[in-house]
Amino acid sequence: MAPRKRPETQKTCEVVLRPRSKRSRSPQELEPEAKKLSGKGSGSSRRHDSDGLWEGLASQQVPPPCSSIVKAIDQYKLGRATWPSLQQGLQQSFSNSLASYRIFQKAAPFDRRATSLAWHPTHPSTLAVGSKGGDILLWNFGIKDTPTFIKGIGAGGSITGMKFNPLNTDQFFTSSMEGMTRLQDFKGNVLRVFTTSDNCNVWFCSLDVSAKSRMVVTGDNVGNVVLLNMDGKELWNLRMHKKKVTHVALNPCCDWLLATASVDQTVKLWDLRQVRGKASFLSSLPHRHPVNAASFSPDGARLLTTDQKNEIRVYSASQWECPLGLIPHPHRHFQHLTPIKAAWHPRYNLIVVGRYPDPNFKSCNPYELRTIDVFDGSSGKMMCQLYDPESSGIISLNEFNPMGDTLASAMGYHILIWSREEAGTQK
Repeated sequence: MAPRKRPETQKTCEVVLRPRSKRSRSPQELEPEAKKLSGKGSGSSRRHDSDGLWEGLASQQVPPPCSSIVKAIDQYKLGRATWPSLQQGLQQSFSNSLASYRIFQKAAPFDRRATSLAWHPTHPSTLAVGSKGGDILLWNFGIKDTPTFIKGIGAGGSITGMKFNPLNTDQFFTSSMEGMTRLQDFKGNVLRVFTTSDNCNVWFCSLDVSAKSRMVVTGDNVGNVVLLNMDGKELWNLRMHKKKVTHVALNPCCDWLLATASVDQTVKLWDLRQVRGKASFLSSLPHRHPVNAASFSPDGARLLTTDQKNEIRVYSASQWECPLGLIPHPHRHFQHLTPIKAAWHPRYNLIVVGRYPDPNFKSCNPYELRTIDVFDGSSGKMMCQLYDPESSGIISLNEFNPMGDTLASAMGYHILIWSREEAGTQK
């Protein structure tokens, strides 16, 4: 593989911003229209397959509104309500508010599809986005200044993973098909190369970072996982899967616990203090299909996995080997589509994922829309579906900001920012 020079940062880039000018309608309001315009999209399915472990998945009705959250907090302070009940009330209140979420900003800065998203850990209106061409955008959509744009190498430079440096948020880590895992700044400088491949057939597909233990972990397309410290020293490099490692995730509360997902149809859990070889995993979680992602919940007690066809799983720390529940959900893999990955809400037990309607899915109807679906992580029930008729493509990536009140989505070449309708008009 011939070495390629990293292009310098461009000071300006043309980003198309389109503030929302009119109210978007919900999937339920659009369904009659969709039946007439079946070529433009399809209506959301009204039920799921019945083979999940959770009962009640056949119903996607939004639960009735909860009582006043102010009253719930008051009851908790008076000792008349438990903390779990207060948390449930807060979550229900937020779930109800999702019905008012609309796209209030869009950007289309890339000439190839977006492949990764990362929210700034302390600036709730700032995120970084990577593309299949290796381009990187730092966008503070709360101000009118031109976003920072770093030009990639084009074909073969796909950004497969991105994390802000928790020790210096002016820097970020990336893994890429260029065959590197590195630390960069937003001036375009490469500060440190952690892993590199001299073979054009090997590249890096995922990464995660721990601030507490100062570790960087990355996985490649042939099944290897590499652990390094922040200084770039390699601690070990082992083949942990038979095929591509699509996702690596460190537990946010126990950063010695690592989850790795692979197209070999397994997710494996590892104790980093005891890794001796490919057979030293704590648990191996078999799946029916290749797996796109495995991510821990913010409290570290649950694990969320997304396969490449029609299943989302939730595992619990109390018994990793057996899934707490299965959510049937269409999100099939397609070569020219950024893999769909479900994600946790940072504050509530909610799961957000894009829908790719599949005619072979049992509960599919002919007019399904390409919605963003929000599920309750405990019951598996559908809480809300987000849809904008002007942005009706397949939405592969969805991430809430650390505050949990704004959602960023990647839809092909486009970046979408969702927020409550009244909040969006103020920004």
